[in-house]
Amino acid sequence: MGEDSPIPKYVAEFIGTFMLVFSVGCNVLTGQAVWGVTSIACTLMVSIYALGGVSGANFNPAVSLALGLANKLAWKDVAIYIVVQLTAGVAAGFSYAAFFKNIFDLQPSPGYGFFQTLLAEFLYTFMLCFVVLNVAASKAHAGKNQFYGLAIGFVVIAGGYGAGHISGGCFNPAVAWGIDISSASMGVDWCFFYSAFEFLGAALASFLFKVCRPEEKDPDATEPPAEYPLGSRLMAEFLGTFFLVVTVGLNVIGGSKAPVFSIAASLMCMIFALGTCSGAHFNPAVTIAILCAGRGKISPPDAAAYIGVQLVGGMTGGMTYARMCASFGEAYKTFPLDPGAGYGWAEAAFAEIMFTFLLAFVVLSVATVESPLSEYFGLAIGSCVTAGGYAIGAVSGGSLNPAVSWAISFSHVLGGGHFWHCLVYSVFEIIGGCLAAGVFMATHRSEYEAKPQAASA
Repeated sequence: MGEDSPIPKYVAEFIGTFMLVFSVGCNVLTGQAVWGVTSIACTLMVSIYALGGVSGANFNPAVSLALGLANKLAWKDVAIYIVVQLTAGVAAGFSYAAFFKNIFDLQPSPGYGFFQTLLAEFLYTFMLCFVVLNVAASKAHAGKNQFYGLAIGFVVIAGGYGAGHISGGCFNPAVAWGIDISSASMGVDWCFFYSAFEFLGAALASFLFKVCRPEEKDPDATEPPAEYPLGSRLMAEFLGTFFLVVTVGLNVIGGSKAPVFSIAASLMCMIFALGTCSGAHFNPAVTIAILCAGRGKISPPDAAAYIGVQLVGGMTGGMTYARMCASFGEAYKTFPLDPGAGYGWAEAAFAEIMFTFLLAFVVLSVATVESPLSEYFGLAIGSCVTAGGYAIGAVSGGSLNPAVSWAISFSHVLGGGHFWHCLVYSVFEIIGGCLAAGVFMATHRSEYEAKPQAASA
């Protein structure tokens, strides 16, 4: 086989896709309700790290389409990859069916219809393709980082726990075909609808990728700009906040087995994807902390624009999850923003202040310093949600973000609830952000010292 033979790429795509779909089948048929999504996500992540250098590790026809539309993959390879991936998915479906002597069908979960199911597949396929384009194919990141596999794989954590109760959480035509065709005795139809909306998500991801990163439209550009245009940064802030809030709502209303883990994963993945574009604040308290900490990291007008877009993105996400989770006969399904059972406003205030402080302080310390983290910034910031969500979720709900608070209350109004609680929560969270700025200034004095000027020639 010649050194330039494409065969290894196609073999890599077959192996990676086969293992992903086989992992899906094994987890479903053995009833892994708690850790099944994590198993599938880890299968994808390790396969990406193992085979990314061979084929690019698409393992998903929607990802291949997105890469083709973004001019990151030749159309010949797009076509062959898709055929190989679909073949591998179907082969894996028949393999787990033969191994377990059992099958399961592809269809919406009981209580959910066509709209909610296909919107779930559309949204999280969009998120998956968007993260792939940003962390593995962009001029800002391609070949320059080692977090790409973590960021891509953990989109499955975000979407699988969040939307799995609605659609099953495929986000991949090869998965949909593998499940549906291997269970042909129960009917073969939904895989075509799933695939259509997954491909639509891929197409939108490619378009908005170029909106957030306009250098991708210029074939002569080899590096990202020193600072992105405000419009690109605001789109990044909208998308990151939107997906964070949608994931919050879907996990809470859907009774997820790992809600905090899923929400933290959604934040981490979008930070890795968009940190080099907008700074990936996705949180008015974080933006305020960065503004108050000074050093010219963000101007007051830009901070105001960020906060406005974050609130709009959050409320849009709130309306989205409220509609997606509504059962037949319901217009919206929501939940309130309240202190937890047995706790009062004082306890909720202290909880929100302390863990919003932690989140904002970590952002300041790992992402805004002179020598920021280059590989683990998304993991560090996203893990603050894991810390706070489990620590004080039962006390205050663990919002830690005015955009999340506004989204929960705004959507709850649609469901017949009240709005004003989010205003109180926002005060607590902004106090936490300001406290983080003050502590950062006290602990990072070197960031404020005048740097010596280079001697003139």
